[in-house]
Amino acid sequence: MKKMKSETMFQIVINVILILLTLCSLLPFVLLIMSSFTEEASLIAEGYRFWPKVFSLDAYRYIIGRAGTIFRAYGITLLVTAVGTALSLVITPMLAYPLSRTDFKLHNVLSFLVFFTMLFNGGLVPTYMMWTQFFHIKNTIYALIFPSLLLNAFNVMLMKNYFKMNIPFSLIEAAKIDGAGEFYIFYKVVLPLSKPIMATIGLFVGIGYWNDWQNGLYYVTDAKLFSLQNFLNRMMQNINYLATAEGSEAVKGAMIMPSSSMRMALAVIGVVPIMILYPFFQKYFVKGMTVGSVKG
Repeated sequence: MKKMKSETMFQIVINVILILLTLCSLLPFVLLIMSSFTEEASLIAEGYRFWPKVFSLDAYRYIIGRAGTIFRAYGITLLVTAVGTALSLVITPMLAYPLSRTDFKLHNVLSFLVFFTMLFNGGLVPTYMMWTQFFHIKNTIYALIFPSLLLNAFNVMLMKNYFKMNIPFSLIEAAKIDGAGEFYIFYKVVLPLSKPIMATIGLFVGIGYWNDWQNGLYYVTDAKLFSLQNFLNRMMQNINYLATAEGSEAVKGAMIMPSSSMRMALAVIGVVPIMILYPFFQKYFVKGMTVGSVKG
């Protein structure tokens, strides 16, 4: 009886701790949303508050007034995220699966090469020169898809471990006995059993594409190709320039713009799709991370 009481008390303490941690993770989102509905003057004078002293929709009115440009950036982000994630979910398992097969003669060599890229890289300048001078992707939609995010060594190793630990080799041998080829085994046997890790990697890659601003900063100068993150960055630069420029009219125009609250409003718009999609992937995400991260 005493043991049951101690276990119950332990469970209560753990639940309280988890609830507090959950609230701590939610508070930044609450602050973000409330700040987007705060009047700019109040935000500057009073700072960020969990409950606005003066409510205002100026930031959202400003966004709606420039809906064409913002929605185009939103569309670019959606397109890049969808295409990049889909391509990554095709390429990553095609590399990870051979690495998980111990009967593949080159699996040790390829595993070393993949792991090596996790420790060393060529640096920013050679990478920039390669993509712009050899592949000529500057100011194209491909600049937002291919560099850095399309194939990640960590994701490959995570998926390799999942294949190795969860796809019995006897199942592959049975398929071979039935006359199945390697591609048929991969697409009809391995991938259907790999939904948890596919959802996990898809979530990783999708969030990476959605929040990416570096590729746009390095390779895109055409405003028509700005993603949501790059548009936000460029807009904040313009507002800061107006605020520091000489001349009363420029300063006056910058003060009228709801710069801080608008930044929060755009962040709210940017994070909403991820918050909506995450609950649908959560069960696969937890399972894929738990099993795929086991050392194989």
